[in-house]
Amino acid sequence: GKMAQDMTEKELLKMELDQLKKEVKNERQMVSKTAKELKEYVESMAGEDPLLKGVPEDKNPFKEKGGCIIS
Repeated sequence: GKMAQDMTEKELLKMELDQLKKEVKNERQMVSKTAKELKEYVESMAGEDPLLKGVPEDKNPFKEKGGCIIS
């Protein structure tokens, strides 16, 4: 598609209107409800989260293969 800076004002407004038409169809929920659900989900998945429990060296694709020596 076109870059935003290459679009006319009419094209930009049409794009915004199309986006708003999509968003208005979204079901709304109270933040107090969804925040609680999100917190519960995160806590339930914590046991499998590699950022929390780490990654075993033998399964880590990013471990350094070798060192660098500067002399």
